Amino acid sequence: MRKKKSRISIIIPCYNEEKSIKKCIESCLNQTRKADEIIVVDDSSTDNSLKILKSFGKRIKVVEIKKRLGNKSYVQERGLKYIKGDIFIATDGDSILDRNFVKKVADNFNNNSEVMAISGMVKSLKHNWLTSCRELDYVVGQRIHKLAQSYMDSLLVIPGCAGAFRTDIFRKYIKFDHDTLTEDLDFTYKFHENGLKISYDRSIITYTQDPSDIRSYIRQMRRWYSGGWQNLKKHSFRIINRPKNVLELSLIYIEGLVFSVLLFLGPLLNIHFLEYAILPYFIIVVGIATYAAVVERRIDLIIYSPMYFLLKFLNAGIFIYEFVNEIILRKNNGTWFFAERRALS
Repeated sequence: MRKKKSRISIIIPCYNEEKSIKKCIESCLNQTRKADEIIVVDDSSTDNSLKILKSFGKRIKVVEIKKRLGNKSYVQERGLKYIKGDIFIATDGDSILDRNFVKKVADNFNNNSEVMAISGMVKSLKHNWLTSCRELDYVVGQRIHKLAQSYMDSLLVIPGCAGAFRTDIFRKYIKFDHDTLTEDLDFTYKFHENGLKISYDRSIITYTQDPSDIRSYIRQMRRWYSGGWQNLKKHSFRIINRPKNVLELSLIYIEGLVFSVLLFLGPLLNIHFLEYAILPYFIIVVGIATYAAVVERRIDLIIYSPMYFLLKFLNAGIFIYEFVNEIILRKNNGTWFFAERRALS
């Protein structure tokens, strides 16, 4: 008996995405395996986003929110009600899906009935030195850390722009909460808490628009780090029964905090810290950049590796700042930091 073909939906939250939403939707339409429906939820955009969305006619379904919700999780929750597919893909209005994204998602789910969610791989669209540095972060995070996590069955984040889910499972066990700034980290923890299997496939690729100026970069990093600490507080007691998760969380948050503090205090405590720690770390960064340049075929990753090294100090400062806010002072940050967009080519 021939197996029934799964219906696949794509959901895209949208707020003032006039510079990028057209390219995003075109990438969803131009798939080698067509999606069965594309749902775009417009959160009361004040620019030309809605006009652009309506220009696609019946090829997409547009859900209009008349009064702005202001948080991505609320917008996605609204869109979830309209999904008819057995599987849904979540992406962002500033991102472009690889042409084989939908096909490879379908293949992954069809080949393993135990898989309930899939994490794809995110790549940064090339623009300037800052986006090159972000691509270096993606290479380290996805080709090294995330790959190791997947082997340990302890994947800690399904990217909000490159995730796919079995719709019935998501509706029953996961849903969207609104008490953190990183909804993707939140629902990934929930998959672990419910014992649901997550798969990771680096061939399922999303190209995303990362901040290209320092102000937007800081805003995004603040959201990511705030959301990280918020989700750690929210979920830590429910996932400590899985030693693999405890190990990964310790490496990310405890070791990350120690490393961040040492970057600032080390040179003050011992002048030789620069010689024995900072210099070797810089050499490691250059080595990673060389590896990244080879696998991604991007020479800019080597050229801007010194800037990536310096950016680590900024990241460390933001990481500590949000730790103090969220953990010590318990100031639960609920502000969604919206990054400025640029036109996608």
